[in-house]
Amino acid sequence: MTHALGLMSGTSCDGVDAALIETDGESVVRSIASSFRPYNAQEQALLRQAMEDAQGLTDREARPGCLGEAEALVTQAHSQAVTQLMATSEVQGITPDVVGFHGQTVWHDPQNSVTIQIGNGQTLANEIQLPVVFDMRAADVAAGGQGAPLVPIYHRALQEVHNLSLPMAVVNIGGVANITWIGKDGDLTAFDSGPGNALINDLVQAHTDRSMDEGGRIAAAGQVDFMALITMIGNPYFRIPAPKSLDRNAFDLAPISQLALEDALATLTSFTVESICLGLEHMEIQEEQAANLVLVCGGGQHNGHMMGLLSDALGSPVMLANQIGWQGDALEAEAFAYLAVRSRLGLPLTFPKTTGVAEPLTGGVLVEPLLM
Repeated sequence: MTHALGLMSGTSCDGVDAALIETDGESVVRSIASSFRPYNAQEQALLRQAMEDAQGLTDREARPGCLGEAEALVTQAHSQAVTQLMATSEVQGITPDVVGFHGQTVWHDPQNSVTIQIGNGQTLANEIQLPVVFDMRAADVAAGGQGAPLVPIYHRALQEVHNLSLPMAVVNIGGVANITWIGKDGDLTAFDSGPGNALINDLVQAHTDRSMDEGGRIAAAGQVDFMALITMIGNPYFRIPAPKSLDRNAFDLAPISQLALEDALATLTSFTVESICLGLEHMEIQEEQAANLVLVCGGGQHNGHMMGLLSDALGSPVMLANQIGWQGDALEAEAFAYLAVRSRLGLPLTFPKTTGVAEPLTGGVLVEPLLM
């Protein structure tokens, strides 16, 4: 058994999740502790500018504009997240065997064989004096896969640990929303369903002094503009079969640009919900059976208005991950801890029906710490 620490900074740019688990990299998983290192407003602004500066890049090593500064920030923030987690009482006396470091996605364009996550794995390993596995998406993209989502194999491990009835779906609502479908035979299918929180957060930040629509309260006060919603749902992405993946900036916000903030947020929230429903409907048609359970994790689970809309729209029971004992807020960080262990063991991280890669494929780069 291995103690692994995972780190995740999503495209919503809210901060760094850190989590410690014990696992064999296959069917045994035990959650130990988690923590969160938030990004402040200035750091969030830098990361969003980095995403702007990265658009259209074809060289994964290029750091134009503010990307070099942003990479230093990401590395330092993740180092601080490790220190913070290691100081918690649950972790006392435990030294992680490996750290899984996702980094910060600034550009994702698998159609052109490019995915870029900034964050220096060797510098992080040196600072925390622990082995680090990073750059976990690149091998899949280089082999013709989408490079995302990476978490589905961890979802299935948790499903087995908790003995949940199949088929079931796990919906992660981060900056982008993605779905893991675990079929009645245990087969995995996964894909980005559409927008998650990123568009909503960006609009709130552009018009208020807040970083998000807490609880969906602003959206709940507005009215959905159905013509705008229909226009956005008409995006060709939704007609592409799974597996498929998105960049956070894949959708045009022109249809809601003239709306009042409340109405724009109401429409964007419904856009996220409708795109999730479309994805689940596609899987249920393929499976010829509805999901026994739709489990929601990620930041979107805290948006009560969004969760109410999703529950009303689906015929399957909808539950939050925390309600069944999963660590809903730290799930992706735990997943990258799990994936780091699998990477060291040479086990697959991605699969034909999760990323479109031709055959199951391992990935990640392992670096050992240099003495400081």
